[in-house]
Amino acid sequence: MTLDVWAAMPQNRAEVSGGVLVAAPSLDSRHQLAVTRLAYLLDERLAGLAAFAGVELLLADEPLTIRVPDVLVTSRPDLDVPRSAAADVRLVIEVLSEGTVRTDRVTKFSEYAEVGIEHYWIVDLEDPASMVTYRLIDGEYENFGEHTGKVSFDFDGTPLTFDLDALTTRHAQRP
Repeated sequence: MTLDVWAAMPQNRAEVSGGVLVAAPSLDSRHQLAVTRLAYLLDERLAGLAAFAGVELLLADEPLTIRVPDVLVTSRPDLDVPRSAAADVRLVIEVLSEGTVRTDRVTKFSEYAEVGIEHYWIVDLEDPASMVTYRLIDGEYENFGEHTGKVSFDFDGTPLTFDLDALTTRHAQRP
């Protein structure tokens, strides 16, 4: 598959890996709620950066590889294109769901590192909700922390605090 063929397709829940179309699993409401809240919280708090949910990420032209991370944070807050270039992406977040665990922990883990995305976070909504944060060091991701409950740390010079357990509750996050 080429980028032109991909761009002409109707939008759906799919990705392209090594030129091959890959259907993405349906997402349950808990997953969608967590993704929406993470994108909103990061977008509100990261000055000079923008967080988006469900934006295409072009990893390679040949063979074509396009991923649709749950959340991506880009240095292009004016992003008004159908997909983001990997060079503009500072952080990718994947929220694990049934059918994506291996892809998120193995395949995407290596793909994002290969294109130089500096930060990769994996969120697991299983009780207790948890998050592992990785940072690219010398071309490989190193574990920078495993978190549960209320999370507080710095990202790109900005202090962040959010409650992982509240990502899927009916009540919004409270600072």
